[in-house]
Amino acid sequence: MAHDGQDMAVEQPVIFPDLLDLTGAAVAPAERILDKATARVRDMVSEGGKVSGALIEVNQTAAHGLAWLATYVESLRQMQKWAEAQNAAGKFGEMEQLIHQIAFGEYLWQIYGGIQMNQTEIVRLQDLGLGQDEMRELMEPAVMALTQSGNSQAARNRLVALMQEQSGATMFGASGLDEELEMIRDQFRRYALDRVHPNAHEWHLKDELIPMDIIEELAEMGVFGLTIPEEYGGFGLSKASMCVVSEELSRGYIGVGSLGTRSEIAAELIIAGGTEEQKQQWLPRIASAEILPTAVFTEPNTGSDLGSLRTRAVKDENGDWKITGNKTWITHAARTHVMTLLARTNPDTTDHRGLSMFLAEKTPGTDEHPFPTEGMTGGEIEVLGYRGMKEYELGFDNFHVKGENLLGGEEGKGFKQLMQTFESARIQTAARAIGVAQAALDVAMQYAQDRKQFGKSLINFPRVANKLAMMAVEIMIARQLTYFSAFEKDNDRRCDLEAGMAKLLGARVAWSAADNGLQIHGGNGFALEYEISRLLCDARILNIFEGAAEIQAQVIARRLMG
Repeated sequence: MAHDGQDMAVEQPVIFPDLLDLTGAAVAPAERILDKATARVRDMVSEGGKVSGALIEVNQTAAHGLAWLATYVESLRQMQKWAEAQNAAGKFGEMEQLIHQIAFGEYLWQIYGGIQMNQTEIVRLQDLGLGQDEMRELMEPAVMALTQSGNSQAARNRLVALMQEQSGATMFGASGLDEELEMIRDQFRRYALDRVHPNAHEWHLKDELIPMDIIEELAEMGVFGLTIPEEYGGFGLSKASMCVVSEELSRGYIGVGSLGTRSEIAAELIIAGGTEEQKQQWLPRIASAEILPTAVFTEPNTGSDLGSLRTRAVKDENGDWKITGNKTWITHAARTHVMTLLARTNPDTTDHRGLSMFLAEKTPGTDEHPFPTEGMTGGEIEVLGYRGMKEYELGFDNFHVKGENLLGGEEGKGFKQLMQTFESARIQTAARAIGVAQAALDVAMQYAQDRKQFGKSLINFPRVANKLAMMAVEIMIARQLTYFSAFEKDNDRRCDLEAGMAKLLGARVAWSAADNGLQIHGGNGFALEYEISRLLCDARILNIFEGAAEIQAQVIARRLMG
């Protein structure tokens, strides 16, 4: 390190003149490795020519590692599509080129040497049944060039220098979205900066519900009816638009960014599984936020195993239902008007086939009386983060639901109806993760520029610059994967695989960004007064809800192996 706060001469990064050709040529070797790994893992977990659930469990590391490998390969595909589109639009500037080459340099090396599933679990190609000779097949000239020089210290330093020049921009690097979606982004970014971000930390520290005036303002902006068809009072916009809205609002505060998700999932349940009468009755009121919904699925002893739910619904002589049982981790339960409630209507079943979905009406509560509806009790679960809507345990004792509020009017369809919403739910979670990750980068970047140590700003130290550069790169990777899954959904293509990958990677990227952001803050990051402490708490839940990372990897692996 030079004396008197002066930096040593900065090494210039290698900028490949044929970058897009190089990265394009590197995708195919990665795809071939994935194909071989898929075949090997399928052999490990198959019995009698069929994939065995029991063998997947025995070989869980390999199966889940395959999911991560597939996620990395899809990430490279989507980054290549993004880069080519930016180039064609004349927007592939130096910053975008650096993000692209660092992404390829890093992810190709990780594919070869080990992918970080979390802080302690690294999956390597040999874990997936590949030998050294097969692994060396990855090292084609394009891959060699990118792994050697794509993600160098010089490249990361230059990227961070460009990020400093663009400080105050909405984000670093062109998103790849069209003009209409960027206009939506700008609108919600301005709103988040004006109304959400200045208050978010106080709401978090005081563990307060998001004020109703914020919900009313979001309703006026159309957040709750964004993707509901126009014929039912919504705007009929794309899932991609909902991604952008969730991303920017979550960048202000994940609690606010998650408000729209509640309505999105309830509306999707009704659109996919409801009768025409139910659509007419519920969707316009959800779109206008006249009614706020909450999802009531999880039980104390089931967690991710929704098929074994025990809450029961019994039909009475009038054709109505009485619900008895316990639910937990119910978000925004107190002041909502309707619960999408999953319960067992066939007592002779012990799996998903006996479950039905209800649109269970309740009276919104107050701080003094959170659950005033007869037959229902509840208590708050105190949590680290994700506080703006609060979490609750609920108890039902002969809770009354009108017969007409059985979703779709058919028993035994509840689990299938819920499964139809998983794609959208996971795309939404990925978008919220990107928002939290971007917020962490925002505050870490500002702190690294403002904080002086040993005579210069923290940002001038290589290991601080490394963290900021990789945050920016991985946020862009997760962003492109998420937008891709949303576009697939908008084009009515099955995208549970893509949505799962976006959620899996996005959650890891959010946690990594928040953790590294706190590290950049040093001891101050551990102080509650600093925003990064909240972002760390908020980021942590993303790896758990809407399918824990392990469940997510399991689902992806099952799909990959057919």
